Amino acid sequence: MPSVERYLALVTCVLALGGLTTACSSDEPEQKGPVGPVPQGLDRFYGQALDWGDCEPYATTDTARSSFGAEGLECARLTVPLDYGEPGGETISLGLLRHEATGDDPIGSLVVNPGGPGASGMLNAASMAGPTADTEIGRRFDLVGFDPRGVGASEPTVECLTDAERDADRADDVEYDGSKEGVRAVEQEERQFAAKCARRTEHGEDMLAHLGTRDVVQDMDVLRSVLGDRKLSYVGYSYGTRIGYTYAERFPRNVRSLVLDGALDPEQDSVESLVSQGEGFGRSFEEFAGWCQERSDCPLSGDATKAYQDLVRPLLDEPVDVGGRVLSYDDATTGTIQALYSERMWPQLKNGLIELSRGNGSTLMALADMYNERDSSGEYASTQDAFVAIRCVDDPPVEDRQKIREAQRRYAEVAPFLDPGTRPSAARDACAFWPVEHTSEPHLPDVDGVPPALVVSTTNDPATPYQAGVQLAKAMGGRLLTFEGNQHTVFLQGNQCVDQAGARYLIDGTLPPEGKRCA
Repeated sequence: MPSVERYLALVTCVLALGGLTTACSSDEPEQKGPVGPVPQGLDRFYGQALDWGDCEPYATTDTARSSFGAEGLECARLTVPLDYGEPGGETISLGLLRHEATGDDPIGSLVVNPGGPGASGMLNAASMAGPTADTEIGRRFDLVGFDPRGVGASEPTVECLTDAERDADRADDVEYDGSKEGVRAVEQEERQFAAKCARRTEHGEDMLAHLGTRDVVQDMDVLRSVLGDRKLSYVGYSYGTRIGYTYAERFPRNVRSLVLDGALDPEQDSVESLVSQGEGFGRSFEEFAGWCQERSDCPLSGDATKAYQDLVRPLLDEPVDVGGRVLSYDDATTGTIQALYSERMWPQLKNGLIELSRGNGSTLMALADMYNERDSSGEYASTQDAFVAIRCVDDPPVEDRQKIREAQRRYAEVAPFLDPGTRPSAARDACAFWPVEHTSEPHLPDVDGVPPALVVSTTNDPATPYQAGVQLAKAMGGRLLTFEGNQHTVFLQGNQCVDQAGARYLIDGTLPPEGKRCA
């Protein structure tokens, strides 16, 4: 049932003249909160008004600029404490994007997050708004996306590398040099990266210390209240599943429903998570190679892994010129990974590999630019900087050099197409030099009293392997919905079976039957 508080918005008027209906509303900010329990000292945040308006000023990338102008979208800023331990101190703001429910019987808000970490929830909601507007989800829920602290349109954003530095970093394959000199060079770059993040990000180390999931879920509870929802309805993809289950653990009485698609295994440390992801990409490459070899122009004849390695490994010594930039080995493999996220991109990957066999790296570079969110003007989104910063504050750093080498060896075994053929490096990453302590540890969430979550897991998900979804559904006391396919996440992306099951759960709490599978 919709909450009473949902309807305590500013007064709107409807004028009917000669059959023509025109809606008009006050220019005053919209205040719906506080709703539900308010932690001590946070009243002014939980009860704040939102000034919804044009989304254009919130666009920070070419993609956002082309998406935020769509009909029915409105944006606002949410103010939250930088440090929830000091609610009277510095504040920061989060960018919000909303598409209101199109039906006459709205339930409340449906908050979405695409993961990353570091990806834009505003852009996620904008891309979903049109396709869902005339569905049950669009009719019953206000679709709301937020850019987590430090990300996208939120202020301030994490800033580590300049655009030119990011280009130079991508062109440099020093991380594949396992010699002592190579390790020293990599660690010097990683140390400098961490220092630049602290120096260039507004509020410096204070901001970096409060970027993690621990703080994001507190922001999301403020958002829930401000939107006028007594309990949260949420859809999280990939890393967004971690936000979901962490919110459930922190605010168990404030959960209405959780759809967690493309799950992270909450017990895995960063090394085990990396190896599991490698297994996913390894299987996806095999699926792609089988599809490719059914076509006469496939460049991966015979042993597909060796054929691929023969194409990309020479880039370690001789990158290919692409219009004044160079396609490095790292960019070629990154572009490949980008295309493995969805079967729809397999033809583009095949063509990119054909081009590379002819000395042309344009398509693979374009795929790598897509992954790194580099636009046509050469500007990067904040995603990659935020990804590292959030990961470093979320999880313990890996300091053991033997463990680092072993992880690389295991990764090459489960994803041999990504084996560079060089000596494994023992170099530590930026997290080993991070200027602040991590704030979370891998663990099974304690979710006693939380309504059962719906966990969606794809059999051949390249980035978040199927078994992680099995594990999370068990940990959450929820229900597993299996999708048989080759892609990363699936809910509200056009599969009728998955979308109907998810909609029923979100609207009336009905979980799909045990063992439900979709294809």
